[in-house]
Amino acid sequence: MALIKKFRIKSYKQPNSIISFENVSLSYGNRLILDNINFKINEGEIFGMLGPNGVGKSTIFNLITGLIKPDSGQIKINNTNVVDFPIYLRTKKFKVGYVPQYGGFFSDLTLYQNLKAIAEIVINEKNSEENKINELISKFELENLRNIKAKFLSGGQKKKLVIALSLLSDPSVLLLDECFAALDVLTIKMLQEIIVNLQNEKKITICICDHQARDLLACVDVAMILSNCKIIAEGSPSDLVNNIEAKSAYFGESFSFK
Repeated sequence: MALIKKFRIKSYKQPNSIISFENVSLSYGNRLILDNINFKINEGEIFGMLGPNGVGKSTIFNLITGLIKPDSGQIKINNTNVVDFPIYLRTKKFKVGYVPQYGGFFSDLTLYQNLKAIAEIVINEKNSEENKINELISKFELENLRNIKAKFLSGGQKKKLVIALSLLSDPSVLLLDECFAALDVLTIKMLQEIIVNLQNEKKITICICDHQARDLLACVDVAMILSNCKIIAEGSPSDLVNNIEAKSAYFGESFSFK
């Protein structure tokens, strides 16, 4: 498989972490989900999260966006502890965008109407709404679909729409939850290229969680693997696939992403 990402950020002269988890723990009732985890996502990086079902990948997204609060520890965005910040403030002040695995659009509105509805909320300068909408429709090659109701779009077209919706607010951080799930090979390749282009062109920090290990590793700079409530490995894609603990807990001995 040809690698989508030709250049990976391996180190930073002056690393600037845009998101950091410091000693974060979370339980649902008697079930421990995250056990004192620590990690950082650096500005301008494409960061990936891998792990078995139920290990806490989507939970980490919910913690970042503010849908849930940790039992203990700090979650920092731009060095500010945001544990007590409401969802809207994390979106508005810290410019965090989120692309959910399912939904994220109005089914009975057309593609254009979806974009218009969100633009009216997140864009302050009303004169620039149409320009931003048309820019995104052009960027994602959706012109011929602008008057089609969202419920009639294909899986890949819906994913393009939801990413476009998240970009209306010009986010600094973009969270992509299971973005490759249930998509065909060509659509996955298209999304990988979109993700890498967003990093290159817009300098957006991107965090992806997915079960499709090869697809995720093809477009990230750094990734981590969660297992049994802990981070068991973190590093570049090549570091991870050669990590003994990662092989044992997640990849298996025969896994290769090249």
